[in-house]
Amino acid sequence: MTDARLRHGRASLVLSFFVQGVAFALLVTRIPAIQDQYGISDGLLPAFLAAVPILAGVGSVVTEKVVARVRPGVVLRWTQPVVLLSLLAVGAGGELWQVAAALGAFGLAVGALDASMNMMGVSLQRVYGRSIMLGFHAAYSLGGIAGATMAWAGAHWDLSLLVSYLPAAAVLLPAALVGSRWYTDGKGEGVVPPAGGEGRRAAVPFKLLLPLCLVMSFAYIGDSTVSNWSAKYLQDVLGGSEQMSTLPYNVYMVTTLLGRAVGDLGVRRLGAVAVVRCGSVLSAVGFAVVAVAPGAWVGLLGFTLLGLGLCVIVPQTFAAAGRMFPGASDVAVARLNVFNYVGFLVGSPLVGALGDAWSYRGAMLVPMVLVLATLVYARSFGSEHARYGGGHERPRTVDVG
Repeated sequence: MTDARLRHGRASLVLSFFVQGVAFALLVTRIPAIQDQYGISDGLLPAFLAAVPILAGVGSVVTEKVVARVRPGVVLRWTQPVVLLSLLAVGAGGELWQVAAALGAFGLAVGALDASMNMMGVSLQRVYGRSIMLGFHAAYSLGGIAGATMAWAGAHWDLSLLVSYLPAAAVLLPAALVGSRWYTDGKGEGVVPPAGGEGRRAAVPFKLLLPLCLVMSFAYIGDSTVSNWSAKYLQDVLGGSEQMSTLPYNVYMVTTLLGRAVGDLGVRRLGAVAVVRCGSVLSAVGFAVVAVAPGAWVGLLGFTLLGLGLCVIVPQTFAAAGRMFPGASDVAVARLNVFNYVGFLVGSPLVGALGDAWSYRGAMLVPMVLVLATLVYARSFGSEHARYGGGHERPRTVDVG
């Protein structure tokens, strides 16, 4: 496999992560508009919102079975258009059954998409022999910022959902299809397969994968806390204005992008264990600052620290799964990806229930403790579980720029 082929494959995967970030942000940031368009009651809305991550988990499990027969790039090539077309369908309908079908298709496709993208990222990182996973997730964060900006423009100009979604789909759908021509996972000629045989379906004992599953859940509980409660917390608890309450999530996304943009360099120099530990501590400090903040500006500082801390944990968890099970990285990534959605499902209701029953300041201490618990499992990110790891990663048989 030529160096040019790998570089093109890496660039096309970066594009896919970016497209996915745009699509997901366009959906979640326009939830109030979706509710209004379809007349979804406040009581029914949580069921619709919960259905997406639940079906995404199903999609991830199905992908594990599918990639036993076809390459992850094939799954990604066909699921990315489904995600974009499902987004358009959400904007085009008017009946409850239509939005239910569209969100169902979106959820299933997103699960398959997330799993296949990260499978390919883990495999490419193995070929490169150094940390590149954070770069892929940085592209996702950049797409999220772009999608949120498009959603803001649509809301500001009072555009219909369909009109808001159509330009993004019109540009990104053909771009993703063209980019898919260069997908590669590095499992080809010139790459030495890992011990045990990449082609053989090696076992993935859940007991060994469990620490990474817990870390993934903890990270997404923290992430969903920010995405779902930061605006309400800043306005209702810290006394910020309505306009200022829109800032925490935007700042969180920007700092997530910045942290991921430089995170691979940190992993190469310090090792994955050190980077994950730093991210865990920084996240815990961020939640502590939010919990004790005397006012909105200090709270905003806390959410800024959260973006810098949480951003490194998820990409490194996928990478660690690939190192831990080099002969069955696709299976490990698909199973680990399910806990992305577990954390997303648990986080928001957990904080909301604690906030109502106790206090929202106190509720922020729960994700703080959970992300701090990542320190207990930090050794799972180390080279003792891997053929290469942290700052000691090295290429197999190729040297790609």
